Amino acid sequence: MREGIYCGLLFGVLAALSLTEAADHSASTDAPPKSVEAIKGKDGAPMLPVPPGPFLMGSNDGLPNERPEHTVTVKAFYIDQYEVTAGRYQKFLELGKREIPSPVDDDAGRSLEDRPAVGVTWTEAAAYCSWAGKRLPTEAEWEKAARGTDGRRYPWGAMQPFVDIANYNRGLWVSETITLVPVGSGLEGMSVRHGLKEGGKSPYGLAHMAGNAAEWVNDWYDREYYQKSPDTDPPGPKSGEKRVLRGGSWADLPTALRVTARFSAEPEFEDRTVGFRCAMDAQK
Repeated sequence: MREGIYCGLLFGVLAALSLTEAADHSASTDAPPKSVEAIKGKDGAPMLPVPPGPFLMGSNDGLPNERPEHTVTVKAFYIDQYEVTAGRYQKFLELGKREIPSPVDDDAGRSLEDRPAVGVTWTEAAAYCSWAGKRLPTEAEWEKAARGTDGRRYPWGAMQPFVDIANYNRGLWVSETITLVPVGSGLEGMSVRHGLKEGGKSPYGLAHMAGNAAEWVNDWYDREYYQKSPDTDPPGPKSGEKRVLRGGSWADLPTALRVTARFSAEPEFEDRTVGFRCAMDAQK
């Protein structure tokens, strides 16, 4: 099924990688220029800008598929601030007259509209983004949006995740409203109810680039792609058997939430751990 994904297959090997991590980085200095404003996509989802330029991609300290660490330059683009929600995805299904999931957690009697849409295949994610006038981000775009330019290990810095800033390591699935965190929390949605500190955002202000739902990106997967990828706007392999997943999920241990961690699955794979967000070229 998925190479090296979830359910503890990687984590015995990776656990040692996080034991010596340094203290948290200070706030990133590569924030988007003030002259560039956030926009909304056709689906109404807020999108934040990521400026053009180089960043450090990959890691020499991770698994072989993350090596070598290398400099990549990407053009300017916009990316969804949050994971695509079940509410927005339901509208897409309704308009397309597709099979429509229930928008309410029957067990809890609560709306799922603000939770990330999960159980979505790569094909379905790509179709949604196209319907919304967008596209799935490339793997390079996703990593820059999550990491910025200072080589950090997690979206918020070098410090390992903890429950105030990421939704991870939840164990068994309970229900959408209990296991998943509202996309507008970082975890600021939970902080109102539980006094948790706001945090966990990427240098560009994106929420849940680590944890909550793992995210499809556009690229085909090749474990050795970094050894031969172009230095500018790498599009990923021309073909393959699996697509790339990034970011880790509610089920994962901290090592899977690293911004450089790469996973893969067949395009028609669907799972409660998997969602997505969309990207769009910057206006010229």
